[in-house]
Amino acid sequence: MNKVFMINADQCYRQAEHKAAQYFNLLYQQAVSQSYITTLTEDFRLWKIKHIHHPTFFSYFTRKKRKPSQKDYHQYIKWLDYTNKLENYLDRSISYLFLRDLGKTLDSSETKNQIDRLVERLKIQLKDSTKLENNEIFTFASLYRNAQEEGVESSMIWLINKLTAVASNIPKGLDAVNAQRKLIKIIAGVMMHTIDLLSADISSEERSKKLDEAIRLGYCYGLTYPFIDDLLDSNVLSITEKEQYAELIRTSLITGNVPDLGGDWRSDSLVFMRYIHSELRQAFDYIKLYQKPSDIRNFFEQAYIFFNSQEIDRKKDLSNDKYTNEEIYIPIIIKSSSSRLIARLVTSTSSDDGFENRTFLYGIYNQLADDFSDMFDDMKNGAVTPYTYYLTHHEKRRDLINPFELYWTVISHLIHHVYQSDKKTSEVILNRAINGLKRFKQNNEDKKFKQVMDVLTSGIPQFNKVLQKMVDNADDIDFFDKLLRDQIISMLKTEREEQQQFKETIKIVRQQINRHLAIFNDEKLVIKESITDAANYSLSGEGKRLRPIITWFMGVKVYGLKESTLFPLLKALEYMHTASLIFDDLPSQDNASIRRGRPTVHKAYNVAVAELTGLYLTQKAIEEQTSLEEYDTKTVLKLIRYTAQITAEMCKGQAMDLNSKGKNLTLEQLNSMCFYKTGLGFEAALLIPAILANADAKEIQALKTFARHAGIAFQIKDDLLDYEGDSSQLGKPIGIDVQNNSSTFVTVLGIEEAKKEMWEHYCLAAETFEIIPRNTSFLKHFLNYAVNRNY
Repeated sequence: MNKVFMINADQCYRQAEHKAAQYFNLLYQQAVSQSYITTLTEDFRLWKIKHIHHPTFFSYFTRKKRKPSQKDYHQYIKWLDYTNKLENYLDRSISYLFLRDLGKTLDSSETKNQIDRLVERLKIQLKDSTKLENNEIFTFASLYRNAQEEGVESSMIWLINKLTAVASNIPKGLDAVNAQRKLIKIIAGVMMHTIDLLSADISSEERSKKLDEAIRLGYCYGLTYPFIDDLLDSNVLSITEKEQYAELIRTSLITGNVPDLGGDWRSDSLVFMRYIHSELRQAFDYIKLYQKPSDIRNFFEQAYIFFNSQEIDRKKDLSNDKYTNEEIYIPIIIKSSSSRLIARLVTSTSSDDGFENRTFLYGIYNQLADDFSDMFDDMKNGAVTPYTYYLTHHEKRRDLINPFELYWTVISHLIHHVYQSDKKTSEVILNRAINGLKRFKQNNEDKKFKQVMDVLTSGIPQFNKVLQKMVDNADDIDFFDKLLRDQIISMLKTEREEQQQFKETIKIVRQQINRHLAIFNDEKLVIKESITDAANYSLSGEGKRLRPIITWFMGVKVYGLKESTLFPLLKALEYMHTASLIFDDLPSQDNASIRRGRPTVHKAYNVAVAELTGLYLTQKAIEEQTSLEEYDTKTVLKLIRYTAQITAEMCKGQAMDLNSKGKNLTLEQLNSMCFYKTGLGFEAALLIPAILANADAKEIQALKTFARHAGIAFQIKDDLLDYEGDSSQLGKPIGIDVQNNSSTFVTVLGIEEAKKEMWEHYCLAAETFEIIPRNTSFLKHFLNYAVNRNY
């Protein structure tokens, strides 16, 4: 075991407790004396001049300028811009982040210039984004495009793969949406620290290197929130499992080495704990690798202090009425400051002299604000926070300090003693505090809000009147990070629900398609033939049925066509696709022995039967299309002509592939061959229902563009899986491309560049959503599936 990183856990925590106790005593004296009331009342008198606006006669004629709901993200940003409030909105939002996350002071000219530059840049981005009504604020495509600008595409691909894996491995019983949000937030926070310290004259190569490290370090640190904090707070693990998991983490932080999982786990826990342990161990080692030798002890001490303070809080019992004020507040002061300090320490970067002290003093303000916001959820879950404990025991424990009064004490102390009465700092902090109260009132019933405020403000009735007036009348106190938080939560929740519905629908549609695919033998034949059996053998394999599923979604969900009328088309598409696989597997072509998890047709029968079966299925596909009796004859003829053309073009694509074996193709040639081989099949699946629905030429062209890029992205993923995939999941051996000396995106570009090319086509496909005048939810999920699948 590496002894270099051994820390004295008890000693470092006692030192942290001593420092926190001194700060708590200082705050306690101010809270008891209520000295903050006079100070903040005067602050609010000055503050309300800018934030409480009385209606004028002319305001009754400007209804169109009234503020829209923040739930309508794009309209809200447009309204801010229209009313010339966007710049101030962004300025206070970014200023707050500089105070909270970067530990800055707002009275320095350097900080002011940084904020001004960020405001201008963000303002331009937001105004551009609102020009497109359907533009989502957080997509894989937007992330990748931003990464391209910074030259960190590889790290963004890595991160997207990691986020996708985490989302699928969140144990049942945890809030997956908030877990993802926290992870994204931490990554953004670590990147903020890194960007903050990049000099203006840094080279683009060095900047890309630093940002690459920040993305990976941010993920590695952020992973601790869902997989340690949230997991230990939940009831997913048993008490015994929690104890052994906490001990494993404690050992890791003290020694600097992650032990093996070991322990006694229930079978269902063991499945996800193996993934969590493996991912955390990799993250732990990566963070350790980037620590400077001079900083590594401090990093592990702060990490241990943070974890231990959380453990102390976790073990508290809300029904225990004996906790002292110090026992309630000291761990909170410690953990709230440590979490901010670690974000800086993770990047192993230096800070100004006052950073650590300001961060330490600021932490409890943010924690008390969060605990106030989550008060009712915490009470429901039996969690011990200053608010839940006070509300539960204040009637019998007159010695308990009121957390609401302590909150305002902290605000007064920060404004006037830490930030030396700086006007901008005062305005930003007061904005945030009133905004928090306003949001709390909006999110809870009036009766519930009044009940809890009656308890928390019983000792400060006059000050409460001032506060409630601010809450009811204050304007221009919203913050962009809150808007972003709400939008990301809503988007992730919607995304998760849609994805689940998407998977369930695919499963149902696949089952329906499978039931209709079988071809019946002609009993009139005197001599038994084997072609029909071979066709059914091939069709009955575990195929993905992607093309008919695409057609079903587009026909039923997008164009509103009657489901029962589409089954001939669904069968036709699968017949054509299966025929192409039979030909593709032949000895004269790819010479594959396994397809869909079992022997290929030429292996199960013979080459001649396989060739005839492929031809037979293409003709059956045409026959199925002629049975579309519910549609106009001209439309059906147009459809058959189109599918015949597509089949012919796909044959050309396969011929290109065969001719390319052993040759060094250019990227242009590879894209062209891939489009003919794969993209055209997806195009047909998309366009067939569009043709039946008589879609206009512009829409048809947009769908063709989507199909081209989605199809190429899909093929590149196939090429990557042939190198990196699992044959048991794929249903066929890996490494066939190498054996056949085939030109693929991997052989031509290499793995990393092939991934970049896949994401480039992903983005080009995603960009067509803005010009397709339909609900593109299915196309989005299909595209995500195409690049994130494991088979």
